[in-house]
Amino acid sequence: MLELRPSCEHCNTALPPDSPEARICSFECTFCARCVDEVLGNVCPNCGGGFAPRPIRPARDWHGGNSLGNYPSSQRVVYRPVDVAAHAEFVASLGALPPERR
Repeated sequence: MLELRPSCEHCNTALPPDSPEARICSFECTFCARCVDEVLGNVCPNCGGGFAPRPIRPARDWHGGNSLGNYPSSQRVVYRPVDVAAHAEFVASLGALPPERR
């Protein structure tokens, strides 16, 4: 089950379960769209992968109990601001590889 973390790991901006601004990598590292675009360059600082919009879990039970009521978002905050200079070097080391080739 996707964890739906409550905030951006870099800037700690709130990312509620229905936020269209939440981005995740394949390991569920969670960042806001602004940080992914302006700070991270679409490179996860934890794994080197790319990001995708985080799916929004339905608030209402439309079918089979699959909703926030039965599967609430996580309350676990992961706040570890990125060292911007070190991350820039990491991004440069990946060259121009698109996320699907990393």
